[in-house]
Amino acid sequence: MNIKKLILVTAKHLPQHKYFENLAKQLSKELNTPLDIVEEDYVFVNTYGEKDEFGMAWLPQLFAQIDDEIKPILTRLPINEKTLDVDIEKAREIALKILGVKV
Repeated sequence: MNIKKLILVTAKHLPQHKYFENLAKQLSKELNTPLDIVEEDYVFVNTYGEKDEFGMAWLPQLFAQIDDEIKPILTRLPINEKTLDVDIEKAREIALKILGVKV
């Protein structure tokens, strides 16, 4: 699997932005892969991203370009059931698993 780049589609005003941005930068460094951070590209996210029951995509979402295919790798942040906080380590594990990288 040839990961060409990671693509984060986000909006700075959203509360999840900082978590997604930090995680995307961490994964980019860890995988030695370029990272593109794109602001509010709803055409891209509606084309490649996860959508709700009404067919609308949300932000932020993290994608990977693998060979010539764009694949969503993290569309929601997992929540720790005990603390009810965002679980960044679990998010990292989910993304790496989807990318086929052993954790």
